[in-house]
Amino acid sequence: MTQSAARTASVKTDDLLRSYARGDFLFASPQRTVLGRGAETVLTDMDPVRLAEAVSTRLATAAVPMAVGILPFDTRPEAATPGRMVIPRELRVGGPAHPEAALLPRESLPRPLATKQVPLPELHLEAVARAVQALKDRDLRKVVLARALDLEFADPIRVETILRNLVQDNPRGYGYAAELPLGRTMVGATPELLLAREGRHVRSHPHAGSMPRSADPAVDRANADALMASKKDHVEHAVLTEAVVEILRPFCRRLDVPAEPVLVGNPAVWHLGTTITGELDDPGVTALHLAAALHPTPAICGTPTADARSLVCELEPFDRAYYAGAVGWVDAQGDGEWAVAIRCAEIAATSMRLYAGGGIVPASDPHAELEETSAKFWILLQAMGLEPLVTGQSG
Repeated sequence: MTQSAARTASVKTDDLLRSYARGDFLFASPQRTVLGRGAETVLTDMDPVRLAEAVSTRLATAAVPMAVGILPFDTRPEAATPGRMVIPRELRVGGPAHPEAALLPRESLPRPLATKQVPLPELHLEAVARAVQALKDRDLRKVVLARALDLEFADPIRVETILRNLVQDNPRGYGYAAELPLGRTMVGATPELLLAREGRHVRSHPHAGSMPRSADPAVDRANADALMASKKDHVEHAVLTEAVVEILRPFCRRLDVPAEPVLVGNPAVWHLGTTITGELDDPGVTALHLAAALHPTPAICGTPTADARSLVCELEPFDRAYYAGAVGWVDAQGDGEWAVAIRCAEIAATSMRLYAGGGIVPASDPHAELEETSAKFWILLQAMGLEPLVTGQSG
């Protein structure tokens, strides 16, 4: 942890969540909570590796020894969305958000004036079916397809309300809010750690394979058991884990990979997860360098990466921009935490777009994939007090 973080470690985490205001950066992990306010320096670049180098150079002389920010989904040179890193004017770091976050007041958003599903559910079913066929025709192992839900409100949206509720609802996840260009904000709560670095120690926790949760304990247990027994989901998870290991191995003198995934639960979805740990060979490789190397993983793109990304662009009727990117922080010592930017909403003044995606493999069933995205939408809708909204039907 940075010297700045050490000086502010006594900050009460619920104070950080209470004091968050739109335009700030907040990242709440099971280890710590980071709040950055203002912008001493803003660094952008289409190339995440070049951006990591620029951040390291700037942090060497910065008054605040930490940079925070977000990488886009598409990091190719010809893409339209740059990575964005900010060295804040003010930095406050506290401990983990829980259990204090559970005591914060809970609010709901008003009902939206209008909703729009992009694409409509029946068109998403068609896209999944086309993806399954494309996997076979083009010799791909996996592709990830997302859909969006657009909401329009009468009054300005309170990002603070959504962020607080998301952090409350996801004690083992990574809650975040990051400022985007044009006054927009990305807010979300992801279960998936892309990469954490502390000294030479590195850790990644990839998630793939999922099954909806249920309020009925018997159904919930049956879904969990079905996920653990699912060959399709284990294949999907193995594709992801193998890719993460392949990328991390050249950076590490030691890498520990469990033989089997374990069951990981969040309020809406069961996942298969594997905790990969290692020891860096070169201490000069920062958390942002490692995040740039890993991103995008098969968890949010597919594999092989280039072909899967092309298929995503072909089948999805929107530009992901920062959805399914990477969000986090890096300090002057190279330590940091980076999470996969999913389970999120991109918020403008009175409108927002929610995103949810799922991994498609040759054995995928379109209707099951539609149900999975609906379950993931529920995480965000619950944080807004809007969970009764229908997201799996036309209209």
